[in-house]
Amino acid sequence: MARHQARGWHGRLVAAALGVTVVAAAASLWTAQADPAGGRQPQASVSAPDAERQDGKVTKVAADIVHASDRGDRGVNITIDDGPDPAWTPQVLRLLKDNDAKATFCLVGPQAEAYPDLVKEIVAAGHRLCNHTVSHDTAMDTKSEAYQSQQIMDAERMIIKASGGVRSQYYRAPGGAFTPYSRQLAASHGMRPLGWNVDSRDFERPGADTMVATVKREISNGPTVLFHDAGGERSQTVAALREVLPWLRQQGYSFGFPVR
Repeated sequence: MARHQARGWHGRLVAAALGVTVVAAAASLWTAQADPAGGRQPQASVSAPDAERQDGKVTKVAADIVHASDRGDRGVNITIDDGPDPAWTPQVLRLLKDNDAKATFCLVGPQAEAYPDLVKEIVAAGHRLCNHTVSHDTAMDTKSEAYQSQQIMDAERMIIKASGGVRSQYYRAPGGAFTPYSRQLAASHGMRPLGWNVDSRDFERPGADTMVATVKREISNGPTVLFHDAGGERSQTVAALREVLPWLRQQGYSFGFPVR
């Protein structure tokens, strides 16, 4: 899995994260290895999100990195990272609604904390939440277990508070910086580690046409497609989604969620 380069806006998140209390690791050391990017898995029925239970209990999920769609071989998982953002998230939500598409939003903790109304809007529209840590540290896999735990669990508290009690169903490590420990920790709290198959590379702002061409060329690699709604100017992402979403429908794909 290719590692994204750190982007300038993450410095602000790192600064914010310094004030967050480090919590002790909630799980013992595990030695399972990270799952390589995989192909599609057998079709599974769409089910109610069991990690959104309000009674404080969660169902432990698998710790291997998921790529498959719950819509089967013709399913596509649209994933949107780094938000929410007041400029771009509403535009992305409108496009998803217009195309009758669902997506998984990988939220950065302080962004969720800053814009709780947007988090609630994401949930109300039927999309799913994913934990994308506190400070989006793409070198997280080189840090201590206590630091990894703080990044994941403090972000989750921020997301749950912002959403009004809805838990993340997935965990996506910044830049793909998973570790066996972080995967097991997330899974033990109901968050399936989430990879991707198609990287639009919209954070580089290569132009909407280039992003669209990338998705069309690489969708055969697997169903999970990566876009961003924060971390910079995202008008190219919005333009690309405006073309990609109906094209996927025309090709016979349906929009689903990563299997859990």
